[in-house]
Amino acid sequence: MTEAIVKMDTPFADSLLDRVPAPLVGTELPRIDGPRKVTGTARYAAEHFPDGLVHGVLLRAPFGCGRITKVDPAEALAMPGVLAVIRDERMVRNGGGFAGAAAPVQGVEEVAYFGQPIGLVVADSLERARAAALCVRLTFETAPGVFDMVASRETALPPTDDIFGLFLIHTEQGDVAHAASEASALVDAVWQTPSQSHAAMEPHASVAIWQDGQLTLHGSYQSPVVTRDQLATVMGLEPTQVRILSPFVGGGFGGKLGVMPEAVAAAIAAQQLGRPVKVVMTRQQVFEMTGRRPMTYQRLRLGADAAGQLTLVQHDTITDQLTGEVFFEPAGLATHLLYAGANRQVDHKVVRTNKLLGVSMRAPGEAVGQLALECAMDELAEALNLDPIEFRLRNEPERHPETGVPFSSRALVACLKQGAARFGWPTRSRDPGAFRDGEWLVGYGMSSAARGNLFGPSRARVRIEGDGRVTVETEMTDIGTGTYTILAQIVADLLGVELAQVDVRLGDTDDPASAGSGGSWGATTSGSAVYAACSELRVRLAAAAGAPVDAITLAGGVLTAPGIRRPITDLVGNGLAVEGVAQPGESNTRLNQTSYGAHFCEVRVHAVTGEMRVARWSSVFAAGRILNLKTATSQAIGGIVLGIGGALTEELIHDPRSGKVVNRDLGEYHVAVHADIPAIDVHFLEERDSVANPLLAKGVGELGVCGAGAAVANAVYNATGVRVREFPITLDKLLHGLPPLTSATSRT
Repeated sequence: MTEAIVKMDTPFADSLLDRVPAPLVGTELPRIDGPRKVTGTARYAAEHFPDGLVHGVLLRAPFGCGRITKVDPAEALAMPGVLAVIRDERMVRNGGGFAGAAAPVQGVEEVAYFGQPIGLVVADSLERARAAALCVRLTFETAPGVFDMVASRETALPPTDDIFGLFLIHTEQGDVAHAASEASALVDAVWQTPSQSHAAMEPHASVAIWQDGQLTLHGSYQSPVVTRDQLATVMGLEPTQVRILSPFVGGGFGGKLGVMPEAVAAAIAAQQLGRPVKVVMTRQQVFEMTGRRPMTYQRLRLGADAAGQLTLVQHDTITDQLTGEVFFEPAGLATHLLYAGANRQVDHKVVRTNKLLGVSMRAPGEAVGQLALECAMDELAEALNLDPIEFRLRNEPERHPETGVPFSSRALVACLKQGAARFGWPTRSRDPGAFRDGEWLVGYGMSSAARGNLFGPSRARVRIEGDGRVTVETEMTDIGTGTYTILAQIVADLLGVELAQVDVRLGDTDDPASAGSGGSWGATTSGSAVYAACSELRVRLAAAAGAPVDAITLAGGVLTAPGIRRPITDLVGNGLAVEGVAQPGESNTRLNQTSYGAHFCEVRVHAVTGEMRVARWSSVFAAGRILNLKTATSQAIGGIVLGIGGALTEELIHDPRSGKVVNRDLGEYHVAVHADIPAIDVHFLEERDSVANPLLAKGVGELGVCGAGAAVANAVYNATGVRVREFPITLDKLLHGLPPLTSATSRT
């Protein structure tokens, strides 16, 4: 099959998408997979029922640190319908939570965290398997564990791996100590963020089927090819012996990037029993076994001169992780580039704890790091008696402040200015607690947003059938972000066919491998591979029509050129197929690629009870070409909601005696709900980034959460005069400092 390669070595000044007369790309189209989802015909992982299916329930450790000394399955095996109690050293903790990480193999004797999987009970029904799992008798020895990261922070050490060189463990330039001593204004404080759960709507589930030495697994995964490779490693197989099918994923947020315990357990059981095995996690098991955003302890020290120029930017982070794992929460990621300042230090260290594995969660590092950085910027602006926006404008860098690398595009200033105008920022009072509406204290807050634009290798096959229909096949997944629709839009525009004529097939590792859904690169990487394939198909169609490719127009299923008008079906014979390949190149290192934004919100705090309400919200973003305005807006709103939850409600609570997750369901882990969220105004600036990819687009999925929580925290301070640096901001942290009702004036 013909390959067409796009490599990011030079800018794409002339994108084919800009030649389309009436493009679908950029418009507000509903998701083409929507009807299947709302009618229930989209089959998720747990909805597969092959012949001979049996059910597995995971056994888990009931203590936080130590070892299993004996397992007695006799009572369980004597129960009706119970087929096996499986204990196998190939049981895994999970896949490391980051695309590309090797699956860590762990024996089932040593226990590193509460709830760690140690075996699987299999029966002919889920109910029987669940009942039998309760009857497996365990004998164990506990050992002292590390369950309090803050109390153990003196043991913190640098991370063992920089994870593809993306996170820059430690950078330092200038003299931060001297700059601190000379600063006209200085903020030096600690912000703390708790563990958080991904809380995706669809629980983790796997159905494993063995046939003729081949393993097929229906699962819920953001990157099926990574899952395939990790599962093959654990099972001692070649990747070609494993097929992962994940066409529909009910949310991921990073929690479904790597192979998880239920997949390995199902594969082992199916191999041993010679029957398909389904393992579906309960909601509580998802919270206890699949991973969390690590907690952080962040020291921000910012200094400025009398003119409001930053002279010191220091961001030191301590986070937590299991022993032997490489992932860490890179909270200083955006601090490297957001603001100018000659003297700088960004540092990360890790405390090894006996708590559930830390993994990537939406905007890893940037979400919690900008929560602290943007609050510190607000505090320093107040100390300088400057408006927070004016302070940020005075510290806008011309180039990357540490590396000197130019920005491919940078529209933060435009986002700040347009966002302020849309929101009505000039009406804000700088005096905390100055406005009230009855018993409600009213405050305004804002923050910047930045999310690095990543790019990974991706492939996609595009085939024009003899009847003119077009098929796109790639292992890429759609985790609710709109991939099905976006890829169809690109194809429809570049090949000149109706959207309804495009069939998109996703989530099968037998198809060309993608970079997966994660890192906000899914649409741009898989879309670039589709672009490459369509570009070559245009060449071949032009050749078949006898026209120069630069002279053709494709629309309505017809190729036109000077003196030529031919239906596409006349040019493809029995069909044409091309595999598009998108590869990173020099542009990914020669220039810094980042998406930007600005958040503005109004918060109301009850002057008696401390109850908080986000009353109004507006955000402006710049992320290159917007591929689908509806799905991009949806992604931005989703990120903002996550940011609001991170500021006010979300906190994964661990028992300090064992590390056990206490609030392990959606009833007690408080995600933001409809009653917590106002109407959210989202606006995207018109932007093209020719360096990023041939689509001229940048990532959107994680940008919304970056800085959003800080806008809330800054608004709460503006309303009350109380700075809370330990998140989430709950009313008990405000009550002591609320101003008396008589001290505020009514808002007009």
